[in-house]
Amino acid sequence: MTLEFHPVTAERWPDFIQLFEARGGPSTCWCTAWRPLKGDRKALTPAEKKEAMADRAAGGIPIGILVYESGEPVGWCSIAPRESCRPLGGDDTIDGGWSVVCFFIRRSHRGRRLASRLLETAVRYAAENGARVVEGCPVAPDSPSYRFMGFIEMFEKAGFRPVKSAGKRRQVMHLALE
Repeated sequence: MTLEFHPVTAERWPDFIQLFEARGGPSTCWCTAWRPLKGDRKALTPAEKKEAMADRAAGGIPIGILVYESGEPVGWCSIAPRESCRPLGGDDTIDGGWSVVCFFIRRSHRGRRLASRLLETAVRYAAENGARVVEGCPVAPDSPSYRFMGFIEMFEKAGFRPVKSAGKRRQVMHLALE
């Protein structure tokens, strides 16, 4: 398995579209659930959400990492500076904080530890761009919701430590990079 990992940039935007618009892709949310948007989030169409993400990528705002197998985008991890995300329930006052808010792996590529590899790569990417702390809000594997945010065990294996609960399902976890 030949894997490559690349941040989503304006140049790689077509690959992001390809992944999200493929069968089973998250083309209705466009990974905007935890991002501040103009207007009523529930009233926005998928096309408007896609445009909001396109504007971020075109403006050089970090939005995440794609994983490729043999040149084909097969997965995604949303990682971005905390100020470009809505509050997740952690400590939003930490200087240099970045947030991991979503994973998507094509069904054909699940069960191959790609989410773990994406998380490792996302943490390196955040560190290279000045992050001092990376925050995630994973859930237990039996959680009926928020599964797209990753699982607690994966974050623990990557060195994240629990900080507090955020609601009934999500566990706020931090990884200090200093």
